[in-house]
Amino acid sequence: MATSVRATSDGSPPSSRPAQRPSTQDGSRPPGWRTRLYRFDTKASPYAYVAPFFIVFAAFGLFPLIYTGYLSLQQVELGAHGKWIGFDNYTALWNSPFFWKALRNTFTLGVISTVPQLMMALGIAHLLNYKMRGRSFFRVAILAPYATSVAAATLVFIQLFNPDYGMINQLLGHIGAGHIDWESSKWPAQIAISSIVTWRWTGYNALIYLAAMQAVPHDLYEAAALDGASRWRQFINVTIPSIRPTILFTIIVSTIGATQLFGEPLMYGGGVGITGGTDHQYQTLSLYMYDQGWNVGELGRASAVAWVMLLILLLIGAANLLVARANRRKLGG
Repeated sequence: MATSVRATSDGSPPSSRPAQRPSTQDGSRPPGWRTRLYRFDTKASPYAYVAPFFIVFAAFGLFPLIYTGYLSLQQVELGAHGKWIGFDNYTALWNSPFFWKALRNTFTLGVISTVPQLMMALGIAHLLNYKMRGRSFFRVAILAPYATSVAAATLVFIQLFNPDYGMINQLLGHIGAGHIDWESSKWPAQIAISSIVTWRWTGYNALIYLAAMQAVPHDLYEAAALDGASRWRQFINVTIPSIRPTILFTIIVSTIGATQLFGEPLMYGGGVGITGGTDHQYQTLSLYMYDQGWNVGELGRASAVAWVMLLILLLIGAANLLVARANRRKLGG
């Protein structure tokens, strides 16, 4: 069988080796499509995995935040078109005595609910950190108030603090204390509301403290015991410094929660809960925002209140950052 061999242009026989891909300028071969696909998958997959979170955050977090800021610069009423008024809503808040009263109420309610709450949580966590009978039961039991709904807890405390037939006034009457109006008076009403917050969140913070205490090395307690330190001195000189970052975290979170306090005072006041009582004696910033938006109908001013609350939370976060840096610098970190 005759075979024909096609000669090259210079007359030499063709090479039997397969044709090679062209090389790049540095002499290396360009990657194939499988390699390019693998590289694209390696770089793009992490973004694809986290994309749903950012999409949901942009739709339900970032967009409402920006749109609320836009509404705060307008005069918007329910069922009407907005009118651009600039910073007039913020000026109105600055001149409103009810806004400053709500701001003071938010601060006082935050102090009288956060300070006792965290102090009791520290004590409970310290007790549960030692070996005792039924320790697992008590660890679960202290979390029960946190699992209770705001409505159920508030309704129970309304009965306890009822000025006419409440158990608190009856107990105070047995020890000779006078009749206290837990609804119309400013400080009694704020104490009653703060007791609801304290009851619900003490166990939650106690478990956080307990988890931090269990991470403290036992060698520190043994060394302190050898030096003759009592349990109280161990708690002050070993436990507190070791869990200081956790304490700072709970302070910031509790402060943020107190700034956004809404459900407890709303339900405690009943028919006048939106206004924070007959004299606005326990109206918080959240209640004031709700009152301006849905009771008065000034959505623009309510949006301005929301942005003022955001500014307060940012200031709290900045203070947290400064304190955390100072703490690390003090510890030599």
